[in-house]
Amino acid sequence: MTDLAAKATKLLDLHHAGTTLVLPTVWDAWSARAVVDAGFPALTIGSHPLADSRGQQDNEGMTLDDALDGIRRITGAVDVPVSADVESGYDTPPAELVERVLDAGAVGINVEDTVHSQDRLRSPDEHADYIGGLRAAADAQGVDLVINARTDVFLKPEGTFADPVAEAVSRLLLCEAAGARCAYPPKAPDADAVRTLLAELAGPLNVIAHPVDGSAAGSLADLQQLGVHRISFGPLLQMALVDPLQALVAPWAEPA
Repeated sequence: MTDLAAKATKLLDLHHAGTTLVLPTVWDAWSARAVVDAGFPALTIGSHPLADSRGQQDNEGMTLDDALDGIRRITGAVDVPVSADVESGYDTPPAELVERVLDAGAVGINVEDTVHSQDRLRSPDEHADYIGGLRAAADAQGVDLVINARTDVFLKPEGTFADPVAEAVSRLLLCEAAGARCAYPPKAPDADAVRTLLAELAGPLNVIAHPVDGSAAGSLADLQQLGVHRISFGPLLQMALVDPLQALVAPWAEPA
């Protein structure tokens, strides 16, 4: 637990180093080692690419046991802090989820407000309460688990919310108050939305980006200029490898 606590503290410190922290999103031991060998000080595990690597579906098509198996293999392959996407928590009580995630070696978690087993979005207070339970459980273990609170407001159909940016802000403020260490609104639509989120939230903000094409709010340089604290790739790094991989092997599939 001492090693886990040290890694959690290191991961948290990286969010407050005054620079934009890029956490490449990996899915197995091979991709994790490749990222670390490229010089990154920490990484994330995405549920979508992990599920794809296992031949399973995202949105909790894996069980918690499946996800933890993948997480454990990755944390065992690298000696850097690892944050893991645990979707909406797999209908698991906060204390149990924290215990099992720490046992698998992760020192950060990404937790979203879409409850996949019920096909619904948690209410703002419900999600904040779950985040608060996770915070209390991690603190009881003596580990400053970096909880990245995610809201899926921007993933919902247009018209679901009168003002999606205001909705995301209000939800994430509640999560911050409950103990989240970072806020994550995937698919924030543009730089203005990111600028508003940065202005309204107290803590670090995570933005998803494509490793080649950047994000809806711009390139890495643009995100750095905006003051974004953290960037992850979600499933986009794995997806970006498909075309180069196919181009590499395609000549070998041609008939003689």
